[in-house]
Amino acid sequence: MRIVALVIGVGWVVFWIGWLVAGFTAKASRGRWGRFAGLRAGLVVVVVLLVRPSHFRGVHLAGPDPVLAGVGLALWVAGLGLAVWARLYIGRNWGMPMTRREDPDLVTTGPYRYIRHPIYTGIIVGFIGTALATTLYGLIVVAILIGYFTFSATREERFLTGEFPDSYPPYKARTKMLVPFIL
Repeated sequence: MRIVALVIGVGWVVFWIGWLVAGFTAKASRGRWGRFAGLRAGLVVVVVLLVRPSHFRGVHLAGPDPVLAGVGLALWVAGLGLAVWARLYIGRNWGMPMTRREDPDLVTTGPYRYIRHPIYTGIIVGFIGTALATTLYGLIVVAILIGYFTFSATREERFLTGEFPDSYPPYKARTKMLVPFIL
């Protein structure tokens, strides 16, 4: 199962490098985060993924179970695929969580037709897959991410309601925040 962990690890690095490069095409930000917030956050994520504390070495609750590794790999691919698809649709309006763009557009097509925050959903699903395929201790990271992305989504929705008072409330009523048809 080391090959699955290697594929996922290299895949995350490629994903975040691509994500950071794509961040340079985003619209200017309002507020304190600024254009290089993505670089700072991405570097933290890459470091967390690559540097593992020594006391966890050799402790992989997922073990050599090929079914769990296969399910994890499939979830990782699906999650990153959703995040990339959503990033392509949001285009220049993309920003780090809680970033406010100048002259934003409300995107309601592609994955945004069903989920208001599909990038968050994709990253969460990708981390769930990573944890299942490598170490179940990663589910602790998933729990923290869910809390952070839920908080971020709630703050962003307040901003978007103010920016698009006529179109955002109906959009919010017909879509789900993070999980299609459920939440």
